Amino acid sequence: MSIASILFISFAVLLLLNVPIALSLGVSSLIAMIAAELPMDMFPMQIYANISKFTLLAIPFFMLAGNTMEKAGISEKLINLANAFVGHKRGGLAIVGVITSCFFAAISGSGPATVASLGVIIIPAMINAGYSKGMSSALMATAGGIGVIIPPSIPFVIYGAIAGVSIGKIFMAGIVPGLLMGAALIIASLLMVKKMDIEPQPKASFKEKMTALKDAFWGLMMPVIILGGIYGGYFTPTEAAAVAAVYGILVGMFVYRKLKIKDLHALMVESAVGSAIVMFIVASAGLFAWFCTTTGISDMASDALLSVSGSRTVFLLLVNVILLIAGCFLDAPSALYIFTPIMLPVATQLGYDPVALGVVMTVNLAIGMITPPVGVNLYVACGVSKISLANISRSVVPYLVASLIVLFLITYVPEIILFLPNLMGL
Repeated sequence: MSIASILFISFAVLLLLNVPIALSLGVSSLIAMIAAELPMDMFPMQIYANISKFTLLAIPFFMLAGNTMEKAGISEKLINLANAFVGHKRGGLAIVGVITSCFFAAISGSGPATVASLGVIIIPAMINAGYSKGMSSALMATAGGIGVIIPPSIPFVIYGAIAGVSIGKIFMAGIVPGLLMGAALIIASLLMVKKMDIEPQPKASFKEKMTALKDAFWGLMMPVIILGGIYGGYFTPTEAAAVAAVYGILVGMFVYRKLKIKDLHALMVESAVGSAIVMFIVASAGLFAWFCTTTGISDMASDALLSVSGSRTVFLLLVNVILLIAGCFLDAPSALYIFTPIMLPVATQLGYDPVALGVVMTVNLAIGMITPPVGVNLYVACGVSKISLANISRSVVPYLVASLIVLFLITYVPEIILFLPNLMGL
């Protein structure tokens, strides 16, 4: 049996045995290393090398910043802001859900965090207003995927570390696709609302709108500080994450006054646990990718992909098909570590921009967050709304179609992705 067969069969068996993905990646890599008779001291060395990158320090800081702003009550203030401006329109609450997800995405950088923070407020409100439980839950699960497309995005940080591309540039490149995804979800919602008896909410007065804007101002300033600081040359993305974390604590304690000194310990622990989970995945997936590269498996896969595709159009189709399927089973960090070393050389050879490829891969994996069996956003939404997975899976289909249309568009028109980075001269 070949080394590649040992690696992938052991990985598949572990997944079928319901072993967590991170552990499956690490154990299968170790088994393959033993079979390949590689020195065992490489195992801890590679584990450490994968997580000791300065760039990855952004992950715990962005998690802390997102958790802090969530505890500070910014999610409720963002919802009130969007509701004040568009809540009175037909299908207004659906629009509010998407717009607020875009705002919150620019704070949390995490899909599940976006669904959990906003879903507990918006899903019950939509159900009370006459929306079906399935539609409400499916909308928030899909909108949560915007959390990994609009910067700051943890998958973008990971892709930048793997591919060696500018994180600042890929952050900027994610803005337009994220907004397009939001627009597509709004259009899909409005088409669905036509068949429902939805009562519009009362229109907010000018004073109410200004009050909502004032309340949400400090939360809205976080993405401005992050992106403005990066592109203004004041600090790196990693330093921006640290600044955002400090800013979130200060705003939570002294502006919104919902954070107390005694809350900081639990907040730090929660952020540390979340970061540890991601870093465990990064360490194991990085080991898996290193083994594939060292033994030539990645090169063989790249050559096979290039020979099968032959053209950029076919290659991009294969990228989307592979990643959409992989997204059903793998989390974003694992998939990025496994497939980036395979797909990036082919994309470069075919003249496809590495930053555009990173955004396309991330959008694919964001869609994977709403496709069973590992559609984490679906499970979070199910937990919030107490709906069955079968029910939400049926309801998510229109939003899945809308997301796929956006994916097709940005894949074959990469200028959409690169518009803002080019405009900014990045």
